[in-house]
Amino acid sequence: MITVERTDFVSVPVTDMERSIRFYGETLGLPRASKTEGWPEFQLGENVSLYLVDPTNIGREFEGPHTSSIALRVPDVAAAQRALEAEGVEFFGEPFDTGVCHMAIFHDPDGNTLMLHRRYAPRED
Repeated sequence: MITVERTDFVSVPVTDMERSIRFYGETLGLPRASKTEGWPEFQLGENVSLYLVDPTNIGREFEGPHTSSIALRVPDVAAAQRALEAEGVEFFGEPFDTGVCHMAIFHDPDGNTLMLHRRYAPRED
């Protein structure tokens, strides 16, 4: 067995690094965690970052986008969706309510799935 201390970053494959840096930095407004040339990271809250990777830089090919959502916690899903739609981001319908949280799903420029998310029900232990 191993001991996992935390998640450091989530990798997101991209095909156009400059376009993706603009999307995550300007459109989504995520702060840069690292300005290392060719290996940008954006901070997601206190304990994890989103790491943009061009697979060709590590000898691989872009095999397609992530299809499982990366959930971005926001204070108000509907308000955040309206703000991003004003920036040209397209969503898959209106925000929906699961009975414990609100969600709204969209893609980044490479088709990676992202979600605006806000849990409103307490967690059950």
